[in-house]
Amino acid sequence: MRNDAEKKTGAVWAKKDDPRVTPVGRFMRKTRIDELPQFWNIVKGDMSLVGPRPERFILTQEFYEKWPDFPQRLRIIPGLTGYAQIHGGYDLKPNEKCKLDIYYIDHYSLKNDFSIALKTIRIIFTGNGAR
Repeated sequence: MRNDAEKKTGAVWAKKDDPRVTPVGRFMRKTRIDELPQFWNIVKGDMSLVGPRPERFILTQEFYEKWPDFPQRLRIIPGLTGYAQIHGGYDLKPNEKCKLDIYYIDHYSLKNDFSIALKTIRIIFTGNGAR
């Protein structure tokens, strides 16, 4: 992100061709290497490999007010990748992402987690879905 990227706008939802992202940041996002530090959170037990992606606290508060179902995403530990990420990622609006996350939680299985992990790997190597 650029220095003072949200100084004028405050916290905002990531979007396609986000002007806050530097060229280096764009490369890191596209290759997903910006996610490598999250593996430490998985090792510590703060995250799982698959689950709803965590949101920034300030955005979570805003979404709670707009969509009453949004807190349902917190029923399970957040993940590095998730159902919503392979079914839209940055193209999803917060309420759409919430619906997909709740669907994932309600239909949780190791088979689904394995499928999501494989599809995530395919996205990483093909670049499809990357921003």
